Amino acid sequence: MATISIKDHGLPDDTHNLYDVTFCTDEIHTLLAQSPGPLHQWLLETTQQQRTSNSSAAAPVVVGLDVEWRPNFSRNMDNPIATLQLCVGNRCVIFQLIHSPSIPQSLFDFLRSKDYVFAGVGIDGDVEKLLEDYGLKVANVVDLRQLAASKLGVKELKNAGLKQLAKEVLGKEIAKPKRVQMSRWDNPWLTPVQVQYACIDAFLSCKIGESLMAAAEAGSGGA
Repeated sequence: MATISIKDHGLPDDTHNLYDVTFCTDEIHTLLAQSPGPLHQWLLETTQQQRTSNSSAAAPVVVGLDVEWRPNFSRNMDNPIATLQLCVGNRCVIFQLIHSPSIPQSLFDFLRSKDYVFAGVGIDGDVEKLLEDYGLKVANVVDLRQLAASKLGVKELKNAGLKQLAKEVLGKEIAKPKRVQMSRWDNPWLTPVQVQYACIDAFLSCKIGESLMAAAEAGSGGA
């Protein structure tokens, strides 16, 4: 089982906080934000870093994407998305959409950019809900289940979850506690356990996407 831990920086601010989430040997610098300012700054820094490191690269940068919302316990319930998680490399942001007074234009632009490909498990449903709940359109997406099934030649992976994909693609075994998955994601402040869970999901989506796309590029290059 993968070793996971979290360090809370405990910032004296009611709009955002910083965490370092350790997954095996990777340290993921994580921003939890519930106002547009810190998110805008994260997106600006991410864009600048990618332009510097990938100035000559043609392929889009892989971004792990995931969302969470308060569980619907009846057919009549349709709770809106509470958090949007994005991960690029070892940098993650958890944006509490449900508590933010507004959504910065930079997020709309980032999600529509062709410079990025947003990777996730069952991502089509997530992006549809983002559009319905907040008018956020994600332009370039890839479902990791379909990609894994195609690249690994295992059609059963079309129905796999993140836990199985992490094992098949990365060789990492992870726990997905139901008590965290079904917790109150609409709380004003998330617990460190929730932050860790949300961060790891987006991080693994990014790493699985990077691994599968690198394999795809290598395969096409050798054709």
